[in-house]
Amino acid sequence: MPGIGDFFPPAFAFEGTIFEMNRLVLVRLIATVLLVLVFSIGASRAKLVPSKGQSILEGLIVFIRDKVAIETLGEKNGRKYAPILTVIFLGVLFMNITGVIPGLNIAASSVVAVPLGFALISYVVFVGAGIKHLGAGQFFKNQLFPPGVPWPLYILLTPIEFLSTFIIRPATLTIRLLANMLAGHLMLALTFFGTHFLFFEAAGAVKGVGVLTFAGAIGITLFEIFVAGLQAFIFSILTAVYIKTSIETH
Repeated sequence: MPGIGDFFPPAFAFEGTIFEMNRLVLVRLIATVLLVLVFSIGASRAKLVPSKGQSILEGLIVFIRDKVAIETLGEKNGRKYAPILTVIFLGVLFMNITGVIPGLNIAASSVVAVPLGFALISYVVFVGAGIKHLGAGQFFKNQLFPPGVPWPLYILLTPIEFLSTFIIRPATLTIRLLANMLAGHLMLALTFFGTHFLFFEAAGAVKGVGVLTFAGAIGITLFEIFVAGLQAFIFSILTAVYIKTSIETH
């Protein structure tokens, strides 16, 4: 029966050490290896006239460069930050998509470590971008003391801006991705478990209901593939927006 235990599997190797391995750690490693292999093989076999596989990989990269980076940050800064935005998009996508891969059956991002890790990367990128473009003093001044506000209001506004920019942004990035992937796993687990129960353990005409739960499981699987891509897109485009607000002077 699916439950909270799915997200805290027992260790099967190196228990009690920093290298402790459980099912979720293994899934993360597999997702990472798959990402590296797919793009390494794609790059090594790249041709002037692309194959279907090459077209898909190039399409993903061009999509993030043009629709996320350049449209949000402009030509110059978009091209500058496109590589890290692409890494974030593809990393989140591959960590999400493991939830619908047979044999893995759980998103690597359905436990807080992965969403938090990507949120920290986003945090470092947009804060670092602001400091690099404007200098530390001007960056923090822009974020904490927006121009054009009567100075007494800064007593109220500055703490709100601090929380919004430096606490709430990474927190919401983490919680949004985590909640979507956790909910998706539970929905998939319940529909497939219900289908198995109805087909193999239920009695009489009740077995026929399994057809409905199986159709629901297929529908949710397709929906989870969509959500995996959508959450990767949202994560990367929010990072681009945060970079934009960091590097602008007002």
